[in-house]
Amino acid sequence: MKKHRCHWCVGDPLYEAYHDQEWGVPVYDDHTLFEFLILETFQAGLSWITILRKRENFRIAFDDFDYKKIVNYKQTKIDQLLQDVGIIRNKLKINATVNNAKAFMAIQEEFGSFSKYIWGFVNGSPIKNSLKSSKDAPATTTLSDVISKDLKKRGFKFVGSTVIYAHMQATGMVNDHEVKCFRYNEI
Repeated sequence: MKKHRCHWCVGDPLYEAYHDQEWGVPVYDDHTLFEFLILETFQAGLSWITILRKRENFRIAFDDFDYKKIVNYKQTKIDQLLQDVGIIRNKLKINATVNNAKAFMAIQEEFGSFSKYIWGFVNGSPIKNSLKSSKDAPATTTLSDVISKDLKKRGFKFVGSTVIYAHMQATGMVNDHEVKCFRYNEI
């Protein structure tokens, strides 16, 4: 019997693998949360499949998303990134990544981990929506507005409500799998 998947991923093996193995799975690890935050930042204004296709290049370019290294990037490293055809070469987003590494570590210092901070907005437990179609998923919510505003207050860049809601979906803070999707009840 064929598995029913959310319609947005069907037809592309990379998208399907991401959907089946990662999307919506609760993430509590700071390293992975940072990776998704940065990837979502770069995705702003682009399609997610574009980012997925460049994900390995991003990992190499940004030292496997090691925020402790990224926080120390100098202009020479930023200039190298601006020349790297394997990633999205957006100066504002690259600079935001360095900035966000600093803000990320400040949150870790204040809360003990970024995970405790971000999951605190949902009391540590995913929100389970009941979407008949992925098209019914909102681009933003009142909660993503609140998180976005708080992150901006803490110095983050490129963390608008749409980016934050996508981050919440990717990291399992919200389950937006279609109710007929085989992953809906698995996660």
